[in-house]
Amino acid sequence: MPKNSKVTQREHSNEHVTESVADLLAHEEPVDYKHSVLNMAGETQDKQKDVEEDLEAEDRPAWNSKLQYILAQIGFSVGLGNVWRFPYLCQKNGGGAYLVPYLVLLIIIGIPLFFLELAVGQRIRRGSIGVWHYVCPRLGGIGFSSCIVCIFVGLYYNVIIAWSIFYFFKSFQYPLPWSECPVIRNGTTVVVEEECDKSSATTYFWYREALDISNSISESGGLNWKMTLSLLVAWSIVGMAVVKGIQSSGKVMYFSSLFPYVVLACFLVRGLLLRGAVDGILHMFTPKLDKMLDPQVWREAATQVFFALGLGFGGVIAFSSYNKQDNNCHFDAALVSFINFFTSVLATLVVFAVLGFKANIMNEKCVVENAEKILGYLNTNVLSHDLIPPHVNFSHLTAHDYSEMYKVIMTVKEDRFQELGLDPCLLEDELNKSVQGTGLAFIAFTEAMTHFPASPFWSVMFFLMLINLGLGSMIGTMAGITTPIIDTFKVPKEMFTVGCCIVAFLVGLLFVQRSGNYFVTMFDDYSATLPLTVIVILENIAVSWIYGTKKFMQELTEMLGFRPYQFYFYMWKYVSPLCMAVLTTASIIQLGVTPPGYSAWIKEEAAERYLYFPNWAMAILITLIVLATLPIPVVFILRQFHLLSDGSNTLSVSYKKGRMMKDISNLEENDETRFILSKMPSETPSPMPTHRSYLGPGSTSPLEMSSAPNGRYGSGYLLASTPESEL
Repeated sequence: MPKNSKVTQREHSNEHVTESVADLLAHEEPVDYKHSVLNMAGETQDKQKDVEEDLEAEDRPAWNSKLQYILAQIGFSVGLGNVWRFPYLCQKNGGGAYLVPYLVLLIIIGIPLFFLELAVGQRIRRGSIGVWHYVCPRLGGIGFSSCIVCIFVGLYYNVIIAWSIFYFFKSFQYPLPWSECPVIRNGTTVVVEEECDKSSATTYFWYREALDISNSISESGGLNWKMTLSLLVAWSIVGMAVVKGIQSSGKVMYFSSLFPYVVLACFLVRGLLLRGAVDGILHMFTPKLDKMLDPQVWREAATQVFFALGLGFGGVIAFSSYNKQDNNCHFDAALVSFINFFTSVLATLVVFAVLGFKANIMNEKCVVENAEKILGYLNTNVLSHDLIPPHVNFSHLTAHDYSEMYKVIMTVKEDRFQELGLDPCLLEDELNKSVQGTGLAFIAFTEAMTHFPASPFWSVMFFLMLINLGLGSMIGTMAGITTPIIDTFKVPKEMFTVGCCIVAFLVGLLFVQRSGNYFVTMFDDYSATLPLTVIVILENIAVSWIYGTKKFMQELTEMLGFRPYQFYFYMWKYVSPLCMAVLTTASIIQLGVTPPGYSAWIKEEAAERYLYFPNWAMAILITLIVLATLPIPVVFILRQFHLLSDGSNTLSVSYKKGRMMKDISNLEENDETRFILSKMPSETPSPMPTHRSYLGPGSTSPLEMSSAPNGRYGSGYLLASTPESEL
């Protein structure tokens, strides 16, 4: 021990030491305790192995800069859901009024739990498996469940990137291939493709040209070779981005995280210059305050907050584990959360500016088609010319003029009005048509872009943005798989990553058969929703109720250099677990009340029809949920009945650069005196009941005796290495 250390100085004095064991150790200089007399476990350690573990702890990869790390977290949390899920929920749940429950839940659930994941990853410097084994060994299955959920999500999420890649390459032509219906030539006769004629050009291109979709999930139809090649390209891109860990993915993030904002800004400026854009934005943000009282709105807002930040996947923990110990993760949590919210609002503005333009185009088309019907009725004397207002000019018919004419005809021909087959052609009806997910990106938005000047340019930009949004999320998802596995099982990084991508591509062929879109729907709706809510609520309980909120707050104070707001204490301890329990219960009820199903495209009808999953698909669905949550009870049972070692039979305190990484969790506060003053016959406890005394140099400390165990702790006082080598 160093001569100038406080412990050495006090050994040569007769003063009693009143500090606790934790206080003594927290102020001590870093020492190789593995090879000191304090190690009483009776176990011999291989010196070379210790050196290698210490070097591994010191050589853990780190971000090149704070900006690179922030961009990685933004790239992971900001994904496709911000572009095609949030705008739909905003429209469906009260427009501008939806922002109120979303912001409230972001503050009381999102930011606290996001901060918690950032903090545990940075503190323990391990992936999700190592982190939750460290916090609570009996709940160590949380990390394995996170990995399984990441595997499920990564399998189908990269298929969406493959779709975007296909559309990206198809955008390099004019006119865009989805702008017109294909025609069938039979000699001198030209006939429009029936399926396209019944639907629309963009809908036909999506379902028939891109997916070549079957009528149901039971009809496989074989592989779609175009999507198979696109999926191969997608996994190749992801593999190259993550093969070197954060050394490669960190550089990719500079482009993949920033480019979507450039595109969104360009689309917003272009969208605001379009005719009808203001109609879409006003429709979007007109608040329907009565919706705020609907519990379903709050449930969907909580779910969106939960998934928007990427909680429970392990990617947040993996990225933060490469940070320095003194990084201000509290600031990072607030910054990334509000950037995520800002991105969702920005994307909503863009989407509804463009959809407002599209609604005006479709409304004008409706007016023209119905005006032709009225002219036909006038020419055949079905309708009298007296019904037409004198100022109406059919060659320049406006939506207002048509609406006036429509109301007059409906009033006069009330009995036979339905037979006329006239549509009201209201702009509000077009704006109320809710679209989300693939329907928004690959049908509604692509249709709107066909009316843009220089439409191929905007199409290329849009799908390149989708590719980058998906790539940022995929890098985080892959980190949620590779980081904990590499940390825990010490497998070679490059070989394991390449192997993962190859296997994922082969399994992903399930999603590029003709019925593959239905499997994407199944995985998207059911493989992650319920398991992730269970994972996050157990993460919250493990830290706040098992590890201890006070203890966690104290360690955060040591790590950050300041004490986090007391607000987090109450959120972690009470509010967040309660809200997550309600969300979990609501998700289970929703799953039970609504029979699982999917929207199938029926070729003969050229329309969607909602179908229920067959029994074998239900078995797959249930298996996905069970597999994702199974590691949690399995690990708990194995460690509860000592079938799997949890490390709790040894008292370990870990050091890294002089900072205590883990407190003496096995000791109760009143047991510290008994720990130092073991009840041996040769020892005499201090007569001062109010102080914990340190035995002077004249006595034999129980820490130096290796022949007997330390009371009820059995295995002595073992000071181990850092968590990097321990877990």
